[in-house]
Amino acid sequence: MLTEQLPLSNLQQQLLKLYAAGVPDDKLEEVSELIAKYLLDQARNEADKIWIEKNYGEGQLKEWLGK
Repeated sequence: MLTEQLPLSNLQQQLLKLYAAGVPDDKLEEVSELIAKYLLDQARNEADKIWIEKNYGEGQLKEWLGK
């Protein structure tokens, strides 16, 4: 089965450079936490953007929570 190979994204290229640098095992958790924090920040920023665009407020949150 042949699959089309797409070019690597810029993030994939940077991660490969990191792997090639030989990150010690005791630093892998720190790198994983940095990546997770970055992705969480991006998700929060997008959620905040949508929240503002839709003009949501505390009332909307209480409605969703059934309070």
